Amino acid sequence: MKKAETEKKIKKEKTAGAIMHRGKVFQGKVIKKFDRRVAIEFERTVKILKYERFAKKKTKIHARIPEGMEISVGDYVKVGECRPLSKIIHFVVLDILRRAEK
Repeated sequence: MKKAETEKKIKKEKTAGAIMHRGKVFQGKVIKKFDRRVAIEFERTVKILKYERFAKKKTKIHARIPEGMEISVGDYVKVGECRPLSKIIHFVVLDILRRAEK
C-alpha cells in the first residue's frame, strides 16, 4: 500500500500538466514569451583547450508552458527535458523560481 502511494507521489512530482519530464533540468531567465511556449536563456562555462581558459557561452532553449501557469518576461524558471513536442520544443516549464522585478 505504501509503495503504491510513493509511486503516485513520484509521478505527480515529475509531471508538468500532462507532460512527463525526464533527463536534464535547467534554470534560466525568460527572454521571450509566446502563446504556449517561452524562450529561456542561461549561461554556462566552456573550457577552451587550446588556450587553457574558460569562456562563458549563452544557451537558448524553448519550453512549453503548462496550462494554468502564468509566466512573464524576466521570470527565472526551472525547465525539464521531455519528449519532442514540436520541431524546437523539447522542454517543459516545471516551476517559477523567481518573479521578474517590476
